[in-house]
Amino acid sequence: MTQSEFRPQSNEIPGQQLPYPAQQSDMDPAPDSDLSNYKPAGKLIDKVAIITGGDSGIGRAVAIAFAMEGADVAIVYNENTDDARHTQRLVEQKDHSCLIIKADVRNAAACQAAVQQVVEQYGKLNILVNNAAYQMAQQSIDDLSEEQFRRTFETNIFGYFFMVKAVLPHLNEGDAIVNTGSIVGIVGNPILVDYASSKGAIHAFTKSLAIQLGKRNIRVNCIAPGPVWTPNIPGTMPEDEVKNFGHEVALARPGQPEELAPAYVLLASSEGSFMTGSIVEVTGGKLG
Repeated sequence: MTQSEFRPQSNEIPGQQLPYPAQQSDMDPAPDSDLSNYKPAGKLIDKVAIITGGDSGIGRAVAIAFAMEGADVAIVYNENTDDARHTQRLVEQKDHSCLIIKADVRNAAACQAAVQQVVEQYGKLNILVNNAAYQMAQQSIDDLSEEQFRRTFETNIFGYFFMVKAVLPHLNEGDAIVNTGSIVGIVGNPILVDYASSKGAIHAFTKSLAIQLGKRNIRVNCIAPGPVWTPNIPGTMPEDEVKNFGHEVALARPGQPEELAPAYVLLASSEGSFMTGSIVEVTGGKLG
């Protein structure tokens, strides 16, 4: 069985915890983000994309898919250089360039510098994927510190705001912004109060910005994933939550990063030309 055929059911996910920030190579089983099942159709030829949180998980899969569709990509990451370099190699195997940029999206100046580096490298910028995220489970709001609450919001929504401000001078008619929200931003999660709240903010940010930028024909959309097997899960969740991860959805398993990437391609490309302000749920049937 190849990795691309591996879709473990929730009862095949063993309990595990990894030090934060977790590396994708340490996960058991390894997430499927190699895009072996994906059939490209030249949807992003000559485009340039910047993807935050692009070193692993969903960001890695999106970077590979964009390259397969014809785009050059830049990935912004905060800590895991080994994961970022591995993503770079995977993208380059698809015959496209991948610029890796170490930056903290909580810092507005760092976001401006990252975007400037991309424009200097490629001469343009067409697509922003806001995907960087921080979460850390807490059983009670009494255990949720102000420091963690601030870090969550500064990463998950301030970072998106800073990146949008940095890219907008470079975007033109027909270009796109794709944000990563979450189903928990719609239905809530008792051990991720701050994270779920920040994701709800991302959904509102997406809809409001879509209305504002519609007159420029710049589309702004959001993917709301359900449970997806990424390094954030064993790196931030209790072991009993990791075991049987994804059991609650209709498909009885977690999603794999590869399964999210096509939705990002749709929203980044002209195939999604009449979609803006959308919150696209890719959840395996998590409805509440």
